Amino acid sequence: MSAPLLVLGESLIDIVDRAGAEPVEHVGGSPANVAVGLARLGHDVELATWFGRDERGDRVRAHLERDGVGVVPGSDGAERTSTALARLDATGAADYEFDITCDLPDLDGRSPRLVHTGSISAVLEPAAARTARLLDAVAGTATITYDPNARPAIMGSATEARERVEALVARSDVVKVSDEDVAWLAPDEPVADVARAWLTLGPAVVVVTKGGEGSDAYAADGVAVSVPAPRTTVVDTVGAGDSFMGGIIDGLVRADLVGADRRERLHAVDAATLQAVLERAAAVAAVTVSRAGANPPTAAELA
Repeated sequence: MSAPLLVLGESLIDIVDRAGAEPVEHVGGSPANVAVGLARLGHDVELATWFGRDERGDRVRAHLERDGVGVVPGSDGAERTSTALARLDATGAADYEFDITCDLPDLDGRSPRLVHTGSISAVLEPAAARTARLLDAVAGTATITYDPNARPAIMGSATEARERVEALVARSDVVKVSDEDVAWLAPDEPVADVARAWLTLGPAVVVVTKGGEGSDAYAADGVAVSVPAPRTTVVDTVGAGDSFMGGIIDGLVRADLVGADRRERLHAVDAATLQAVLERAAAVAAVTVSRAGANPPTAAELA
């Protein structure tokens, strides 16, 4: 049996405040959403995260385990479970306000074939230092994927955040970033130029998502592909990027490009394979935006 996929980062309670309705609470957090998405797509996945032994933490654990995500022991060491207040505008787009505590459990001795990280805990201490150490430790066995998923309200200045983000980009094999994140991290720089500059730091592929305009992928050997967003009715965009990220990882697994022994093949990925990965990710995200909250599809729903 192959080693499970490992996801690192925050899980929290999203408090969704939609105009004209009572606030509703959902389990969320970008890494947690990616882990759930992967589990629903049929992957063996573990999440190293940080929540409290409180009522909200109990809901986080139940949600993860109900979808088949293995929670790494020690992930319930927080004083309280983090929250993110998501205020939705008339278009369904979210603006966030956070109450976050970031750390990770002990992860020594693990040899996963893929590690994904991103968002808040990847750049906030003490979780950030633990994340960097683990990525360095598993580089010899694992594909590393990363989604900055920038949160300006909590990540400090764009200049400081960019330095931390690019240190993680340099540790990664595949990076997914939204055009909005690039616009904040690198104002006045063309998105494609930033993506290509990040490739020089070490990744094999950098994917840029553009919401309803689709996505672009840039590969280290010069290959570039674009995929449109499938037509769908958007209920809200909560969890859309996380679903897309899970779809990318699912596509990489399906293309047999996961594991450090596949790194050379990943750096030589052809346009057809890269397009298939993006199309898979776009299909996953399209289902998520068609229903409320971070609710990614199962493999059966995609079929």
